[in-house]
Amino acid sequence: MAGIRKNLLQFIFSGAYMKRWNDKLRPAELTEVDKQGHKMIMAWLLCLLNAGTLSPEERRRLEMTVTEGGIFDYFFRLVVTDIKPPVFYRIAANPEHYRQLASWALGELEHRIKPVDEALWERLQCYVLKPKGNTLAERILDAAHHYASYWEFSLLKPLNGFDDELQEIEESFRKSLESHRDLVGVTDLLDREKSSAFKKFAVLCGQLRFQKRWSQTPRIPETSVMGHMFIVACIAFFFSLAVDACPVRRLNNFFAGLLHDLPEVLTRDIIFPVKKSVEGLDSLIHEYEEEELRRRIISPLLADGHNGIVDRLAYYLGLATGSEFHATVLENGLVRRVSFAELQEDYNQDCFDPKDGELLKACDSLAAFIEAYTAVRNGITSDQLQQAIWRLRENNRNQEFGPLHLGALFADFD
Repeated sequence: MAGIRKNLLQFIFSGAYMKRWNDKLRPAELTEVDKQGHKMIMAWLLCLLNAGTLSPEERRRLEMTVTEGGIFDYFFRLVVTDIKPPVFYRIAANPEHYRQLASWALGELEHRIKPVDEALWERLQCYVLKPKGNTLAERILDAAHHYASYWEFSLLKPLNGFDDELQEIEESFRKSLESHRDLVGVTDLLDREKSSAFKKFAVLCGQLRFQKRWSQTPRIPETSVMGHMFIVACIAFFFSLAVDACPVRRLNNFFAGLLHDLPEVLTRDIIFPVKKSVEGLDSLIHEYEEEELRRRIISPLLADGHNGIVDRLAYYLGLATGSEFHATVLENGLVRRVSFAELQEDYNQDCFDPKDGELLKACDSLAAFIEAYTAVRNGITSDQLQQAIWRLRENNRNQEFGPLHLGALFADFD
């Protein structure tokens, strides 16, 4: 299975258990996987806004560094889960203490990452152990991290007026974001008086944290649409490595996974049985999602001059072909739909801007399966969950993508 096993997939999912701000009164549950999803959407946006003068190769390197850095940060955070941020920052300020913590964390990660890709494991070690610098990629990740955390803080601040830590926490967030004001887009996010299309889009993305998946079915843990998108993105990245995807294809698959359910912020998550209950309902929902996407997101962004964001968003969401789950390439300036076999054999090169479709759909199905499987293993069962587990296994029993055999991977969950 190209090194990908159940333990890696469950580790990726485990951020759904990890509560944030659990020493504060919260209006809603805030989880690590949701925060990471929000952070990486912001990192993607900041990459696009700050790569204007870079060559295509420099832009690819920037996006890859940011993407892998985001995944590495998430994995490291999962391992050191119980360390409160102020304590962690004090440890990080002491080189010897941080080295000891980092070495221990790498020991916890090695058996999960090294079998998948040796080169990725080497890059993860370098990322965790090297002193943090002031590169554009590092600053983008830091700004995205602080924005997503500050967004959470703004939710709980009104409920915690009695807490004497609040002022210090808010000042820390503002100071951190102010230090990145030279990055394009950060001033928009900080401006309290004006609300640009970019800022509205950032806030709208955050609302995907509130939408729970399987909303009519109790589950432990619950997952939001935001968390699900980030899990799909991570799985897509590792699947891309497994099929030896070129760098741009890896990036496209990660970001397409990260954004694939974005229209649901406009229409809510609609479960599979409802979509299939009435003939034609699925296509009607899709049509409405696209109309709302164009009206509430694409048109305002275009009006503010954010053509680059719109172009990439449209490509990842498959607006040219009708589905985010179509494999596509750019050839002679036009979006062209291709098969997985064609993608592997003829278009697995950066110059074609390749993006998977069927592979991404398999990642989406696998993430949904893990959500249902985990709930049942945690003692929460229902006909809907049992039927979903059976249906997802059956639908993917014979799916193969080069060295990846989905049936064997699903069978790993017994």
